[in-house]
Amino acid sequence: MKIIILGAPGAGKGTVAKLLCDFDGSIQISTGDILRAAVRAETELGKKAKGYMDRGDLVPDSLIMDIMEARLQEPDCDKGFILDGFPRTINQAEGLKELIKKLNINLDFVVNLEVPRDVILDRLTTRRTCSNPECQEIYNIKSKPPTADGKCEKCGSPVIQRDDETEEAITYRLETYNEKTAPLIGFYESEGSLKNFASVDSKETVEAIKKEL
Repeated sequence: MKIIILGAPGAGKGTVAKLLCDFDGSIQISTGDILRAAVRAETELGKKAKGYMDRGDLVPDSLIMDIMEARLQEPDCDKGFILDGFPRTINQAEGLKELIKKLNINLDFVVNLEVPRDVILDRLTTRRTCSNPECQEIYNIKSKPPTADGKCEKCGSPVIQRDDETEEAITYRLETYNEKTAPLIGFYESEGSLKNFASVDSKETVEAIKKEL
């Protein structure tokens, strides 16, 4: 499959993408992951991105598109890929449209995950993350708790609540999403490639997406 997954913070993009990858061997690609990989590999593009990231600046869209172009041409993308949280803006969507045309890639469709606001708030305020930067396993104190003493089951490091997962921070993230990223729904709707899926139960969401493939 070759799809894009859109959705607000806490909509379940990462979980749904992982389950879909398990289904057919497609690769999950997020902007953050490919930026960090390029920096670690010290590629020319990675070195340029690192300069922006070290200064705390946003990496320009043109550089992100160059890194995305290189990533989509790697052999593991031949089986399929899922773009998780990319594009984030109309400008990036326009750039991606030109890129996939250039690379002769045909997208199946664009998934839009629809989740009620109260569900998002509950998901994110109960989320916990392993503090080990090499692990970063995600937990939820309701549905997937860490050990009884608050440790990661994989590596034994303490789990923490991230600063951007307090209710105040989540409210701000949702406002930012609605301002900058939600317009992508209209963009892909006008392109005729958008499909909406309820995302309250991730397994049910994945089954619904699989039926559309």
